[in-house]
Amino acid sequence: MKLVGNVHLVAGTDTAIPHILRHLSEEGMTVENNPDIYIRTYGQFGVDEAREIRERAGSKALGERRVFLLSMPYMTNEAQNALLKVLEEPPADALFFFVLPSPETLLPTLRSRTQTLMIEHATAEGIVDSAKFLASSPTKRLDMLKPLLEKDEDEKRDMSGVIMFLSSLERMLGESPDKAGLDAVYRARRYIGDKGALIKPLLEQVALLVPVI
Repeated sequence: MKLVGNVHLVAGTDTAIPHILRHLSEEGMTVENNPDIYIRTYGQFGVDEAREIRERAGSKALGERRVFLLSMPYMTNEAQNALLKVLEEPPADALFFFVLPSPETLLPTLRSRTQTLMIEHATAEGIVDSAKFLASSPTKRLDMLKPLLEKDEDEKRDMSGVIMFLSSLERMLGESPDKAGLDAVYRARRYIGDKGALIKPLLEQVALLVPVI
């Protein structure tokens, strides 16, 4: 698959990075020890991270072109708005790859400036089984959500797991006549990445409002 455009969205996690690098290599780019390839995996991507990328985008490539390969669980709305200008008119020698579990959660104004690159399909399997979740009682569901609410030693949650789980539920509920349940999932997926979002009550609403299937 030949790359078209300068800005690409990849559905997946940081495990997609080697696939992207292999793809770049097949297109003739040197990927080993190339200072023009900027790779970062973020626990969160907010406006400060966006401003850093925006500033780096203004620097010149040492070779023919630069690559920004950025993996994150989500991108805040503030961060997306901060990137709009540079993504609308990206430097001709720059390639951007944004790897997220659910690119469809990004603002339409940002998605309209990108191309989708199909490399890896992300799933939430191993975190919370969506099918078992839908078949369980609300009480059991609350127990099943506990792994998603756990924090690591830096007091950070695995937001990629949360977003993948919600996106999986939304796909499975796409044909459901129960609007309240689907709205709860959509609301949680939409706001989960906002700064200061209360993740626990959003997920609890999903557990309580989604019908048992």
